[in-house]
Amino acid sequence: MTELLQLGIIINLFAATIRISTPLLLAALGELVTERSGVMNLGVEGIMLFGAFSAWFVGIRTGSTWLGVISAILTGGLLSLLLAFFVIRLKVDQTVTGLAVNLFSSGVTVFSYRLYNTGLDYEVVELLPTLPIPFLSNIPILGEIFFSHRLLTYIAFFGVPLIAWLLNQTKIGLTIRSTGENPKAVDTAGINVSTIRFLSTIFGGMLIGLGGAFMTTAISSRFLPDMTAGRGWLAIIIVIAGNWNPLRILIAALIFAFLDALQLQLQGVGIEIPFQLLLAMPYVLALIALVSTKVRSRMPGALGFPYEKVG
Repeated sequence: MTELLQLGIIINLFAATIRISTPLLLAALGELVTERSGVMNLGVEGIMLFGAFSAWFVGIRTGSTWLGVISAILTGGLLSLLLAFFVIRLKVDQTVTGLAVNLFSSGVTVFSYRLYNTGLDYEVVELLPTLPIPFLSNIPILGEIFFSHRLLTYIAFFGVPLIAWLLNQTKIGLTIRSTGENPKAVDTAGINVSTIRFLSTIFGGMLIGLGGAFMTTAISSRFLPDMTAGRGWLAIIIVIAGNWNPLRILIAALIFAFLDALQLQLQGVGIEIPFQLLLAMPYVLALIALVSTKVRSRMPGALGFPYEKVG
């Protein structure tokens, strides 16, 4: 246990927490915008997975990691557009549609991966470069923890106040929130509810796809089948645990990421705790969070319900 308290390990632990929280935070912010409009996107896991595969595949084929990241964003948007078409236009059950997107993404990415990787040599994409922030990255301890990460990490954390401002301080944010709370009132005001929900779902999906891209362009340089390993589901839980509030979502994402980073460090220093128990810690906390937020939930009033246009 004394090894875990060494300064270098503590710095690595908190730096890893920031890094691991990035895909969770990006996906959770995307899901937040989507749910605020009244659409429950349960296909986050599949969209993240497809985004990870797209970033890896396009990055390899083009030789440009950034083109891979862009393709992941577009892939997330397209998959969310497909989901939106079914749940908004055709009014298919949102739970069923989300699960279908997950199954579709898992199947297609596994098939494509095996079709492309026919040999024993696994192709890797070049990782995005680390971008230390000038001056701030030179601060002892804090610089290494907070200011020596890749661009996508900075985007994720900057996205928290940006999404908060968008939802709470702008006209479009008010419209999105109103659509999720009382779509009939929005329709009566002459605003197309379906359009707002389509755009919100697509935008949210693009952020989710970006979260998936982080998996193969910043954490690992290769793609593996089902490599998201439940992070999409955790992102949904983070939105609930954060009570649909961007700042609380950030805190929830950091807590989940800290537990994940902690179990990696505990295994690394050889502390004899069953690794299955360590792996389960974030999910146990997720169950506790779901129970604790049930009473004081600020869930959008029309979340998950299709809307029939007035008149």
